[in-house]
Amino acid sequence: MWKNYHADYPYRPRVSLWNDIRSSGFGSEKIYVVQTQPEVIQRCILMATDPGDLVLDPTCGSGTTATTAEQWGRRWITIDTSRVALALARARIMGARYPFYVLADSPEGQQKEAEVNRTAPSTQYTGGRISRGFVYQRVPHITLKSIASNIEIDVIWGRFEEDLKPLSQELTKMIPNGWLDAHRRKQKYTAEVSPEIQEWEIPREFPEGWPDAAKELHERFWELRIERQKKIDASIAASANQEFLYDKPYEDKSKVRVAGPFTVESLSPHRVMSVDENDELIDPLEDDKGEYGEERDFVQMILDNLKTAGVQQAHKEDRISFTALKPWPGDLICAEGHYMEGGEDGDEKRAAIFIGPEFGTVSRPDLVAAAREAADAGFDVLIACAFNYEAHASEFHKLGRIPVLKARMNADLHMADDLKNTGKGNLFVIFGEPDIDIIETEDDRMQVKVNGVDVFHPSTGEVRSDGPDGIACWFIDTDYNEESFFVRQAYFLGANDPYKAMKTTLKAEIDQEAWETLHSDTSRPFPKPDSGRIAVKVINHLGDEVMKVFKI
Repeated sequence: MWKNYHADYPYRPRVSLWNDIRSSGFGSEKIYVVQTQPEVIQRCILMATDPGDLVLDPTCGSGTTATTAEQWGRRWITIDTSRVALALARARIMGARYPFYVLADSPEGQQKEAEVNRTAPSTQYTGGRISRGFVYQRVPHITLKSIASNIEIDVIWGRFEEDLKPLSQELTKMIPNGWLDAHRRKQKYTAEVSPEIQEWEIPREFPEGWPDAAKELHERFWELRIERQKKIDASIAASANQEFLYDKPYEDKSKVRVAGPFTVESLSPHRVMSVDENDELIDPLEDDKGEYGEERDFVQMILDNLKTAGVQQAHKEDRISFTALKPWPGDLICAEGHYMEGGEDGDEKRAAIFIGPEFGTVSRPDLVAAAREAADAGFDVLIACAFNYEAHASEFHKLGRIPVLKARMNADLHMADDLKNTGKGNLFVIFGEPDIDIIETEDDRMQVKVNGVDVFHPSTGEVRSDGPDGIACWFIDTDYNEESFFVRQAYFLGANDPYKAMKTTLKAEIDQEAWETLHSDTSRPFPKPDSGRIAVKVINHLGDEVMKVFKI
């Protein structure tokens, strides 16, 4: 017979009943109304994907899927119609600290695998590829067959028997006369046994009546016997079938990991066609523009905030404050604004206000058409307000005599009904284009040097270049495909090491030499792009970003 204890194999395969992750009022704190438990998402990701795979979540919410995928080394794309949800997700991902799991395709991983499998470390080349997975904890699935077919047990037994046999013989000579016979009668032995004490007859605790001289032999005997059993157990575990625990990879406690670089893109929504009571299609674009519907509510809300908050330039003293802001009956121009150029004593300027869609992206043709309409109406400047601009829209700054200022609207404007309109926040920010030099190296490679950001100042009508101290971070897509921006190199600038607080927050030792490579205004060399284009994205200390595409 064989007693099978629960501790012998404390792991069980997952089945379809997940009664260990029920929702309750005592679970993790939610930051979004429909936030899913991370344990549910984690289990689905671990069941269905491998490290390096791509996870798509069309309903982002607070970013639980993206955060979990980031933790477990999966790539991810997440989508949502709400900018509030995307803002919450971005802050959640960027503020999280993740464990650093030991990669299988690394020298540390090879060493760990050798340690776990009790083999020599592999000498194969390692490239740090996450697609090879992590080094996972595992448990042996021990069966009687795996024990019976394990020939290493006999080898271990024979090696220890060379030391245990002489010890039992010495103990036989030292134990009192009659003790062994009395012990055997007590155990009711019926078979004929050796006159020498057998291994299984030596008690674990030192018996009363044995001479003190036998105590040292007794302790040594049990040390070897326990060591032998550990060796045998380890051999049985190593030779048995292994069950990998994919939710328990080995962790490198000496490292802390933060989110890798990612980007937030915006796409124009599809037109939604509804049906009236007569089952006829209704195209919202053909509705009467004078009707005050949801679109007009959004425009009016933007104008109310724009009049109160004004438009913030890159520098605090360069805010555009409107003395008047009233609706304008144009196709693209929806309002007329007045502000004083150069302060209260300057000349009054008329600004045409163009507001982009609530859930869309402003393209270059949109800006060109709006600038033409502003020029025809005699405006002095066009101010475009939008949540996002297409990459090529950032290259458009002027049409004839009409300067085009592209103000990026803060995502807080989506919560205008819940926020008091104090005008203290930077709800509309104008951010210029990056001032960049492209350098060719001797080995036919390229480098990018960022000199600062060119910002238009309406008070003087000039474009002024600010230095790199005004840049919080900048990224390069070294092979831009004109669809999505992929961060291939990332750098962090700013005067007086503004990221010192972040290094402190990580609560870890920072490799100063590695950090200095990221605190640079010049990129590492990279090969010329196959697409013939690179893209540079710059973010200032207010969190506003601008991207520019360069042909190579």
